[in-house]
Amino acid sequence: MKKYLSKIIFALIVVVFIICCAVSAPITEAVGTLWSLLPPVVAIGLALITKEVYSSLFLGILTGGFLYAVSTNTPLPEDPEAPVLTGFPKFMDAVVNKGIIANIADSYNVGILVFLVVLGTIVVMMNRAGGSRAYGEWASAHIKTRKGASIATFLLGALIFVDDYFNCLTVGSVMRPVTDKHRISRAKLAYLIDATAAPICIIAPISSWAAAVAGTVDGVNGIQLFIDTIPYNLYALLTIVMVIFIALSDTDFGPMRHHEDNARNGDLFTTKNTAYPPDDKPVHTKGKVIDLILPVVILIVMCVLGMVYTGGLFSGADLITAFSDCDASYGLALGSIGALILVILYFLCRRVLTFTSCMDSIVAGFKQMVPAILILCFAWALKSITSMLEAGPYVSGIVESAHAIQILLPLILFAVAIGLSFATGTSWGTFGILIPIVTGVFSGDLASTAETGVIPEMVIICIAACLAGAVCGDHCSPISDTTIMASTGAQCDHVNHVSTQLPYAFTTAGVCAVGYLISGFIQNVFVVLGISIVLMIAVLFTIKLLSKKKAAPEQS
Repeated sequence: MKKYLSKIIFALIVVVFIICCAVSAPITEAVGTLWSLLPPVVAIGLALITKEVYSSLFLGILTGGFLYAVSTNTPLPEDPEAPVLTGFPKFMDAVVNKGIIANIADSYNVGILVFLVVLGTIVVMMNRAGGSRAYGEWASAHIKTRKGASIATFLLGALIFVDDYFNCLTVGSVMRPVTDKHRISRAKLAYLIDATAAPICIIAPISSWAAAVAGTVDGVNGIQLFIDTIPYNLYALLTIVMVIFIALSDTDFGPMRHHEDNARNGDLFTTKNTAYPPDDKPVHTKGKVIDLILPVVILIVMCVLGMVYTGGLFSGADLITAFSDCDASYGLALGSIGALILVILYFLCRRVLTFTSCMDSIVAGFKQMVPAILILCFAWALKSITSMLEAGPYVSGIVESAHAIQILLPLILFAVAIGLSFATGTSWGTFGILIPIVTGVFSGDLASTAETGVIPEMVIICIAACLAGAVCGDHCSPISDTTIMASTGAQCDHVNHVSTQLPYAFTTAGVCAVGYLISGFIQNVFVVLGISIVLMIAVLFTIKLLSKKKAAPEQS
């Protein structure tokens, strides 16, 4: 019975959700109603139950295509001469044309895919040159404990704060040999990577995330507002507290504990599906630590230069403006290609790789990234169909109707942002929808900001709640780009990463909810942040004690 319990619960949840959808609106009016959230519910639920992410995402896409096809309230084509599709042609147009093809052809998405393939190539070259092996041996001599390996992973993630995609893949590539050596599960590595990607970027003033947030605010200094929200961004700050506590105490709970117990016994993956094929080419015996460190440094420098170049740094813009105006996709693609050329030249000069081996690494790097590319393409398609069903405007309408309860508004915004980000898999899209609503609600209060230069505290709290909820939902969602990248960086089965990370994210979110509830009554950053941190530590110590009590009967 236990074997089928989770499937039964999921089936009941879907049935109840569909009934709620039917009560709220007929299926022929799915656009802009509760029906718009059904596709991600199907995809996410199936992925967690079946442990198979490709088919789950595709079924979610098909569900969205069906809803779009049967809806009579879909917008008409912008071109008046374009045919109005109905029935099966409308379904196929939504799934194949607007869902899959449009996203694969999108220039921003292609830039991310180019970055993925190039990074995979550089990683393969570092492995074949012996750099990863040499670094693993060096790290084993200097990082002698599991705690040290976890803290080192956290610190490296905190240092690479410019962009979350870049963070996930670089930290994973560098730290995999170290965490494998100390028998840290790939699921735990994926969590450490994910917890130091978006949560770090969302509190870093010089990052692609700061630029994205600043771009959604009108009438005030966007970067200044972003900096003001940092102390109130409870999810990001408390996630950092949790990561440090877990690393130092070596405490785990939920499914992660099972993965970690298996890793201590030599099984780093727990499930048979490792997803990422090994590179079976021989490793050069003369590889040195510099053969891993220097390519990573080159990659970091070139990608940062690529991003600020697209933001106009070399055309007269200052550094902060360059980050604010940068095109992260083009910058990462540009920087990574430049880094690839330099790394190839370096390995040729070192004579640890031949030119033929370098070219073979491009194909091998592409193969390494195929799982991530497939998941990303399906996730992008699902997001597009969810957007076509106008899930964002539906959720934003709910928020606008709740603005009268200003004391509870931070908590409401945090909860809504989690739900929207979890369902759509995009934190940027979530705060892009919610922040303009917040500024609209407080337009009267913001009118005086231009004269005084002081942004009202409640505005800062509410925008911080939007950002925190967006990151939290992004952290939990199986269709989030960052979550997918963290799985890729750790070379961990994607569903394993999501299922082991959820209890950690939900625990942090629960404490954040209390913090945002308090913030509505006491608009003081020291009180709100202080109480939240103390509560977070208390919860973690309680979990640690409960874990010890649970482990005691098992050992006896």
